[in-house]
Amino acid sequence: MRLSQGHLNLLATCPRKYQHTFIDQLGSPITPEQQEKQAWGTRFHLLMQQRELGLPIESIIQADAQLQRWVTGLVGVAPDILTPDPNRETFRDSEHCRTLVFGDYLLTVIYDLLIADINFAQILDWKTYPKPQKRQWLAQNWQTRLYLYVLAETSDYAPEQISMSYWFVQSQPEPKSLKFTYNAGLHEQTRRDLSGLLNQLTDWLQRYEKGEEFPLVVEKAGNCDFCQYAVRCDIAWQCDRTAQTREVATDADWMPNLANIQEVSL
Repeated sequence: MRLSQGHLNLLATCPRKYQHTFIDQLGSPITPEQQEKQAWGTRFHLLMQQRELGLPIESIIQADAQLQRWVTGLVGVAPDILTPDPNRETFRDSEHCRTLVFGDYLLTVIYDLLIADINFAQILDWKTYPKPQKRQWLAQNWQTRLYLYVLAETSDYAPEQISMSYWFVQSQPEPKSLKFTYNAGLHEQTRRDLSGLLNQLTDWLQRYEKGEEFPLVVEKAGNCDFCQYAVRCDIAWQCDRTAQTREVATDADWMPNLANIQEVSL
């Protein structure tokens, strides 16, 4: 089974939603606003790939003011990253894909841009949404953890030689970045967490084949409010409660009331 960071994030957040999305394939229509955001993100990523390949992009950005602001702003604050030094021997690859076999699963990552030389390797990822308030949220996100882990496992670089930077092109007044360094301790922790999560997935898949659904999670603040499966899960919760109530009631029916038992004369 092929897994990406999106699979892992959803699996860790809500196993039942993972089941509905990737196994049952119960997709739901997205809103026009979501469609527009996805389209903008896709266009920007394709544009940055064209730029890295040396293909002309002037006519494209001239026809789109927003894309022009994003690209111009990003190049302006990160010229050393986005403008290669011809005198420096560096490996650069846009939309760089890597895979790693981990137990019964194939882990897949796609780096927006990978830059590497003899000493260091850095992963760059373009984000078309505003910079998050909490850095820790991204540090714990499976995109950060999986991207760093796979590069360390599939290259000769030590974890300490690898880093990952997110660039938020919508940030004002100019694009901002968040950089995450890596080390052997984080690498080992990710290995353990991956092993635990995928062992759970294997168990849930085996139970699912026997007719048992993936676990429901206790509702967390904000996680269920806008979920497309909230109604489906609410029905499941109610069924569970009803079954538990019936079980208790059935047990109570079998328990005799001592006050109604007549005494037997000896």
